[in-house]
Amino acid sequence: MSEHHVDGPLQPGDRAPNIVLDAITRDGKVALEDFRGHSPILVGLFRGLHCPFCRRHIAAQAQLDAALRDKGVESLTVVHTPIDRARLYFRYHPLPNLFAASDPERVSHRAFGLPNLEFTESETEWPRKVGMNVVMGMQMNLPDELPEPMNPVAASDILNKKDGYEITEADQRMLATGHGQLFGQFLLDREGVVRWTFTEVPEGGRRMFGMPSPQELMSAASQVAG
Repeated sequence: MSEHHVDGPLQPGDRAPNIVLDAITRDGKVALEDFRGHSPILVGLFRGLHCPFCRRHIAAQAQLDAALRDKGVESLTVVHTPIDRARLYFRYHPLPNLFAASDPERVSHRAFGLPNLEFTESETEWPRKVGMNVVMGMQMNLPDELPEPMNPVAASDILNKKDGYEITEADQRMLATGHGQLFGQFLLDREGVVRWTFTEVPEGGRRMFGMPSPQELMSAASQVAG
């Protein structure tokens, strides 16, 4: 497939590119073209399963699947994880009704304009570079899962241990090239035009590791479906 290069994430009014990926939770391929003319679709472009925050974001999107379908909106989760690794993970950690695809090369992330951050010691030029001094100054506040607010590195260690998630060689390959990949969710109408987005890009990094509330997402879905 051809790659698209855009300046920043796609915005409402932009036409989404077609992407063709290996399906994880069913056989064969999945293409965004398949949905055009039929139904709106929420496309979640996440980091790999090695990211504990994205595993939670993926689960949150999956939990909204039934409510989205009630409005006539489909849902696709894309992960930066090799197909065999992803299929193994979801076999042992099934999410009901999850429709997911593998994108180990991050072709879809680039096509939708999501940057891949370079981590530096102290230089920040958002959203191209971020200093580890900035990252370590962030506070992850997950009261149901963390004993106290803490930086993302410490939080990741605790969450991975809690989940029993072991970083494999396949994960290491993804980390080597896409450790700084920013994630985003894009709601497309029946014609493949972006109508709503949530990404980590705006606000100079303050959205990093965040995600929209279910209410915000479902409100957008209602408008697109209507």
